[in-house]
Amino acid sequence: MDTLILPEEESKHACRVLRMQPGDQLSIINGFGDELVAQITDNNPKRCKVKKISFSHKERDDFEIHIALAPTKLNDRFEWFLEKTTELGIHRITPILCENSERSKIKTDRYERIIISALKQSQRLYLPFIDELTPFETFIKNHPNGLIAHCYEGQKFDLTKKIQSKNCPILIGPEGDFSILEVENALKTGYTPISLGKTRLRTETAGIYACALVKNELE
Repeated sequence: MDTLILPEEESKHACRVLRMQPGDQLSIINGFGDELVAQITDNNPKRCKVKKISFSHKERDDFEIHIALAPTKLNDRFEWFLEKTTELGIHRITPILCENSERSKIKTDRYERIIISALKQSQRLYLPFIDELTPFETFIKNHPNGLIAHCYEGQKFDLTKKIQSKNCPILIGPEGDFSILEVENALKTGYTPISLGKTRLRTETAGIYACALVKNELE
């Protein structure tokens, strides 16, 4: 099909927010690697019509960035983490429920909208997957190998020296850190303790920093 009508929300954004006119080009993505370049033929803010110019598909990355992080008490800080890691190219996000968690409920539908907005803004073609809130013990049982960042004393390794391209989630705890028991259980399960530098980072900052390091190392 060479002619398409955009959904009302997307029509409004293109025609009223971006003020696009007939003849202007835009990119339409589906979050699964497809990109359609199209030209506006009718800038109706409720039923914007476009015609196809070109279509392309990008293969998935051959690596995965998966961060499991305890949502912060202040929701806007966790949303900032979602936005920035999406821009960087994260593949999967798992909110985890820990002993010291500050938030025991989340609104996944709202988080998905934030991720979609960040995806479009950054012009990335694959939508990150966000899980429902998952208890810590359940997560390490389902993902028995990975990396864990914590603030307790002991041997820790450089993240960039231990990251693997597949099935290697990075665990980041709440502001009060993981409990000692949680760290011990993760290590027994097969997790490797890592350092994120000499300074103590906020939860959301640690998540963004880890994402950027892995992206730089594997991309």
